[in-house]
Amino acid sequence: MSYHNLTIGLIGGGNMARALVRGLLQAGHPAQHICIAEPDAGQRELVAALDPGLVLDANNTPVAQNAAVLVLAIKPQVLPAVAIALGDQRRPAGQLVMSVAAGITLGSLTGWLGTGTPLVRVMPNQPATIGAGVSALAASGSVDAAGRQLAEYVAGTTGRALWLPDETMMDAVTAVSGSGPAYFYLLMEHMERAAIDLGLPPDLAAALTRETALGAARVVVETHTEPGALRAAVTSPGGTTAAALRVFEQADLAGIVQQALTAARERSAELGKQGS
Repeated sequence: MSYHNLTIGLIGGGNMARALVRGLLQAGHPAQHICIAEPDAGQRELVAALDPGLVLDANNTPVAQNAAVLVLAIKPQVLPAVAIALGDQRRPAGQLVMSVAAGITLGSLTGWLGTGTPLVRVMPNQPATIGAGVSALAASGSVDAAGRQLAEYVAGTTGRALWLPDETMMDAVTAVSGSGPAYFYLLMEHMERAAIDLGLPPDLAAALTRETALGAARVVVETHTEPGALRAAVTSPGGTTAAALRVFEQADLAGIVQQALTAARERSAELGKQGS
């Protein structure tokens, strides 16, 4: 099904909003059917630079009143006031509202926007800015099959879109994929520094580390092989890889990862309670 004749509105013009606009444009969605509300002139200029045909406004109202899909791409602390104002406005019947604000629950959104409003909560991640993201989606009971397909179309323009069977999983998703890129960046930072300490020039250390990370991720994704099996295939008994992995095991890397993701999940839950 083609959605190119539908007007998609975004409230907010920050990084994630621009990622979605870029993704929609690359998917062939007509620029004149993409409307963005952003009060900051500098941010509007950044959005406008993506395509001269985009419709921009400093006011939320015109965008909200004309969009078949309305994406709330704003910070969690700003969203309640914006959503309450939108709830008091006339908007198209059956308008699908998608929120990418971390921690803001479907229950809170329903209270602000009104019972019966089709709502989808989305947790994207930073790679969405280059079209390589993964987004987790959770829908309210008011979203029918057609609404789910439409939400998947919008979120899928920045990478993969995966549905959650239950919204309660969103805090764990935040810990794994929302915050996840930072964990890999941290490991890459440490590998580069260690490589330099081992005598490699900085540019070579960086290239080897980054290309290795990219290649390893591609092997997992493209061969559909479990990471553990791939690790075992690289690890010869008594070899160099085994020596390195032994150090990780002695430092209880598995336990550290478990503690880190649990801390992120708990913090996500705390932020959700603060935003409700």
